[in-house]
Amino acid sequence: MEEKKTALIVGMAKSGVASAKLLYSAGYRIIINDLKSEIEGLEEALSGIEYENRLGVAPEALLDGVDLMVLSPVIPIFRPFVKQAIAQGIEVIGEIELGWRYCAEGTRFVCIGGTNGKTTTTALTGEIFKADDMMRADGRRTFVLGNIGVPITEHALETREGDTVVAETASLQLESIRDFHANAAGLLNITEDHINRFGSMEAYIAAKMRMFENQTESDIAVLNADDPIVMSAKTRAKVLLFSRLHEVTSGAFVRDGMIIYRRGCIEVPVIPADQLGIIGGHNLENALCAVCLSLGMGVHVEVLRRVLREFRGVEHRIEFTRILDGVTYYNDSKGTNPESTVKAIEAMRQPTVLLLGAGNYDKQSDYRPVFRAFSGKVRAVVVNGSNTEAIMKAAVEEGFTEIVAVGEDFREMIMTARSLAKRGDAVLLSPACASWGMFTDYEERGRLFKEIVNLMEPSEEEEGHLE
Repeated sequence: MEEKKTALIVGMAKSGVASAKLLYSAGYRIIINDLKSEIEGLEEALSGIEYENRLGVAPEALLDGVDLMVLSPVIPIFRPFVKQAIAQGIEVIGEIELGWRYCAEGTRFVCIGGTNGKTTTTALTGEIFKADDMMRADGRRTFVLGNIGVPITEHALETREGDTVVAETASLQLESIRDFHANAAGLLNITEDHINRFGSMEAYIAAKMRMFENQTESDIAVLNADDPIVMSAKTRAKVLLFSRLHEVTSGAFVRDGMIIYRRGCIEVPVIPADQLGIIGGHNLENALCAVCLSLGMGVHVEVLRRVLREFRGVEHRIEFTRILDGVTYYNDSKGTNPESTVKAIEAMRQPTVLLLGAGNYDKQSDYRPVFRAFSGKVRAVVVNGSNTEAIMKAAVEEGFTEIVAVGEDFREMIMTARSLAKRGDAVLLSPACASWGMFTDYEERGRLFKEIVNLMEPSEEEEGHLE
């Protein structure tokens, strides 16, 4: 009997759990490892498979006899133990490479990357492809996976020839690919983010660009013509451009308020831009990218039109939460970097009290662009977390004085914002910072925000008004 190969899974969050289960079903002996010596719920998550638990052990002590190492996306590939593993002949890959390898031959990968807008565009594109599947009724299916919250490895073995994986692909995941191949790849934008992780903007850009690395002449690359860094992408694929500022020779743009898709000498009117179900200029860009990916891959235009009108966005991205005492509350916990928060501010149509920080992880971001985007519409800022000093410094440098720092209590932060808001205002949670250190992830931060806001009682004045 052939001896089992051994896989070492380093990092036991969602992608690590899914990778362990996949490789166990593929016949591997599994070793699990994480910096933490105990992880709540992990035993239940791995129920049904056999594995060697080496949590809390330095990974370099576990390399003997290992054939394959699967890295969590948060672990840099330049860590010394990774270099040691490669020197010992161990193959080192990330979860999206593993998932891609185990998908059925003939599965199409439609990938979305960029600093901001990935999740919304992935969700929108996924809905378009799913609706197209239903119209065709030929058995093909679409899986919406990747950085959006469901690992590719979780559903790889369910795929069949002709199925589509619409995948949100983050730089942290793309860093470790080898053969991962996107049949269609859309790049929304690139702005400064994760510099603490990559060490330089150049390295961050290089990781983003890897989504085009293995494309061929039969594939599609969708690029934002309004972003000069994106336009520097190198690919062998057929290029489609999108722009909300000017017409493009091949791709999607807006003319006289109408979204147009142009391919060669043929133009297809899609829908008026003001009929999109998602608001804001940044979401127009997201929709234009989805138009190119969808029509470029053969989706019926009638399906595209319907979904563009019906799609209302994703949780935690400028998500309407509640109107209380005449103040509208929005959850934009997905705003984990300054550029994303700038886009949320630009989408606001009323005076706004902005919540920044809400996390204890330093990306070494420049927060000055956030304050430059206010244009008089931000009434006040409430800030907490480990980035408070950097945010306060940016406020001073940009001449903004209506800023209040509070302790780490999240409810106190929200109640302070409530006290500063006036009837007709908005309260916007768009932290411009990662949630780590105070929350498990941005989703937990957003859910808690909504929970606190929805439990708040109306003021006595409001109660009388309602009567």
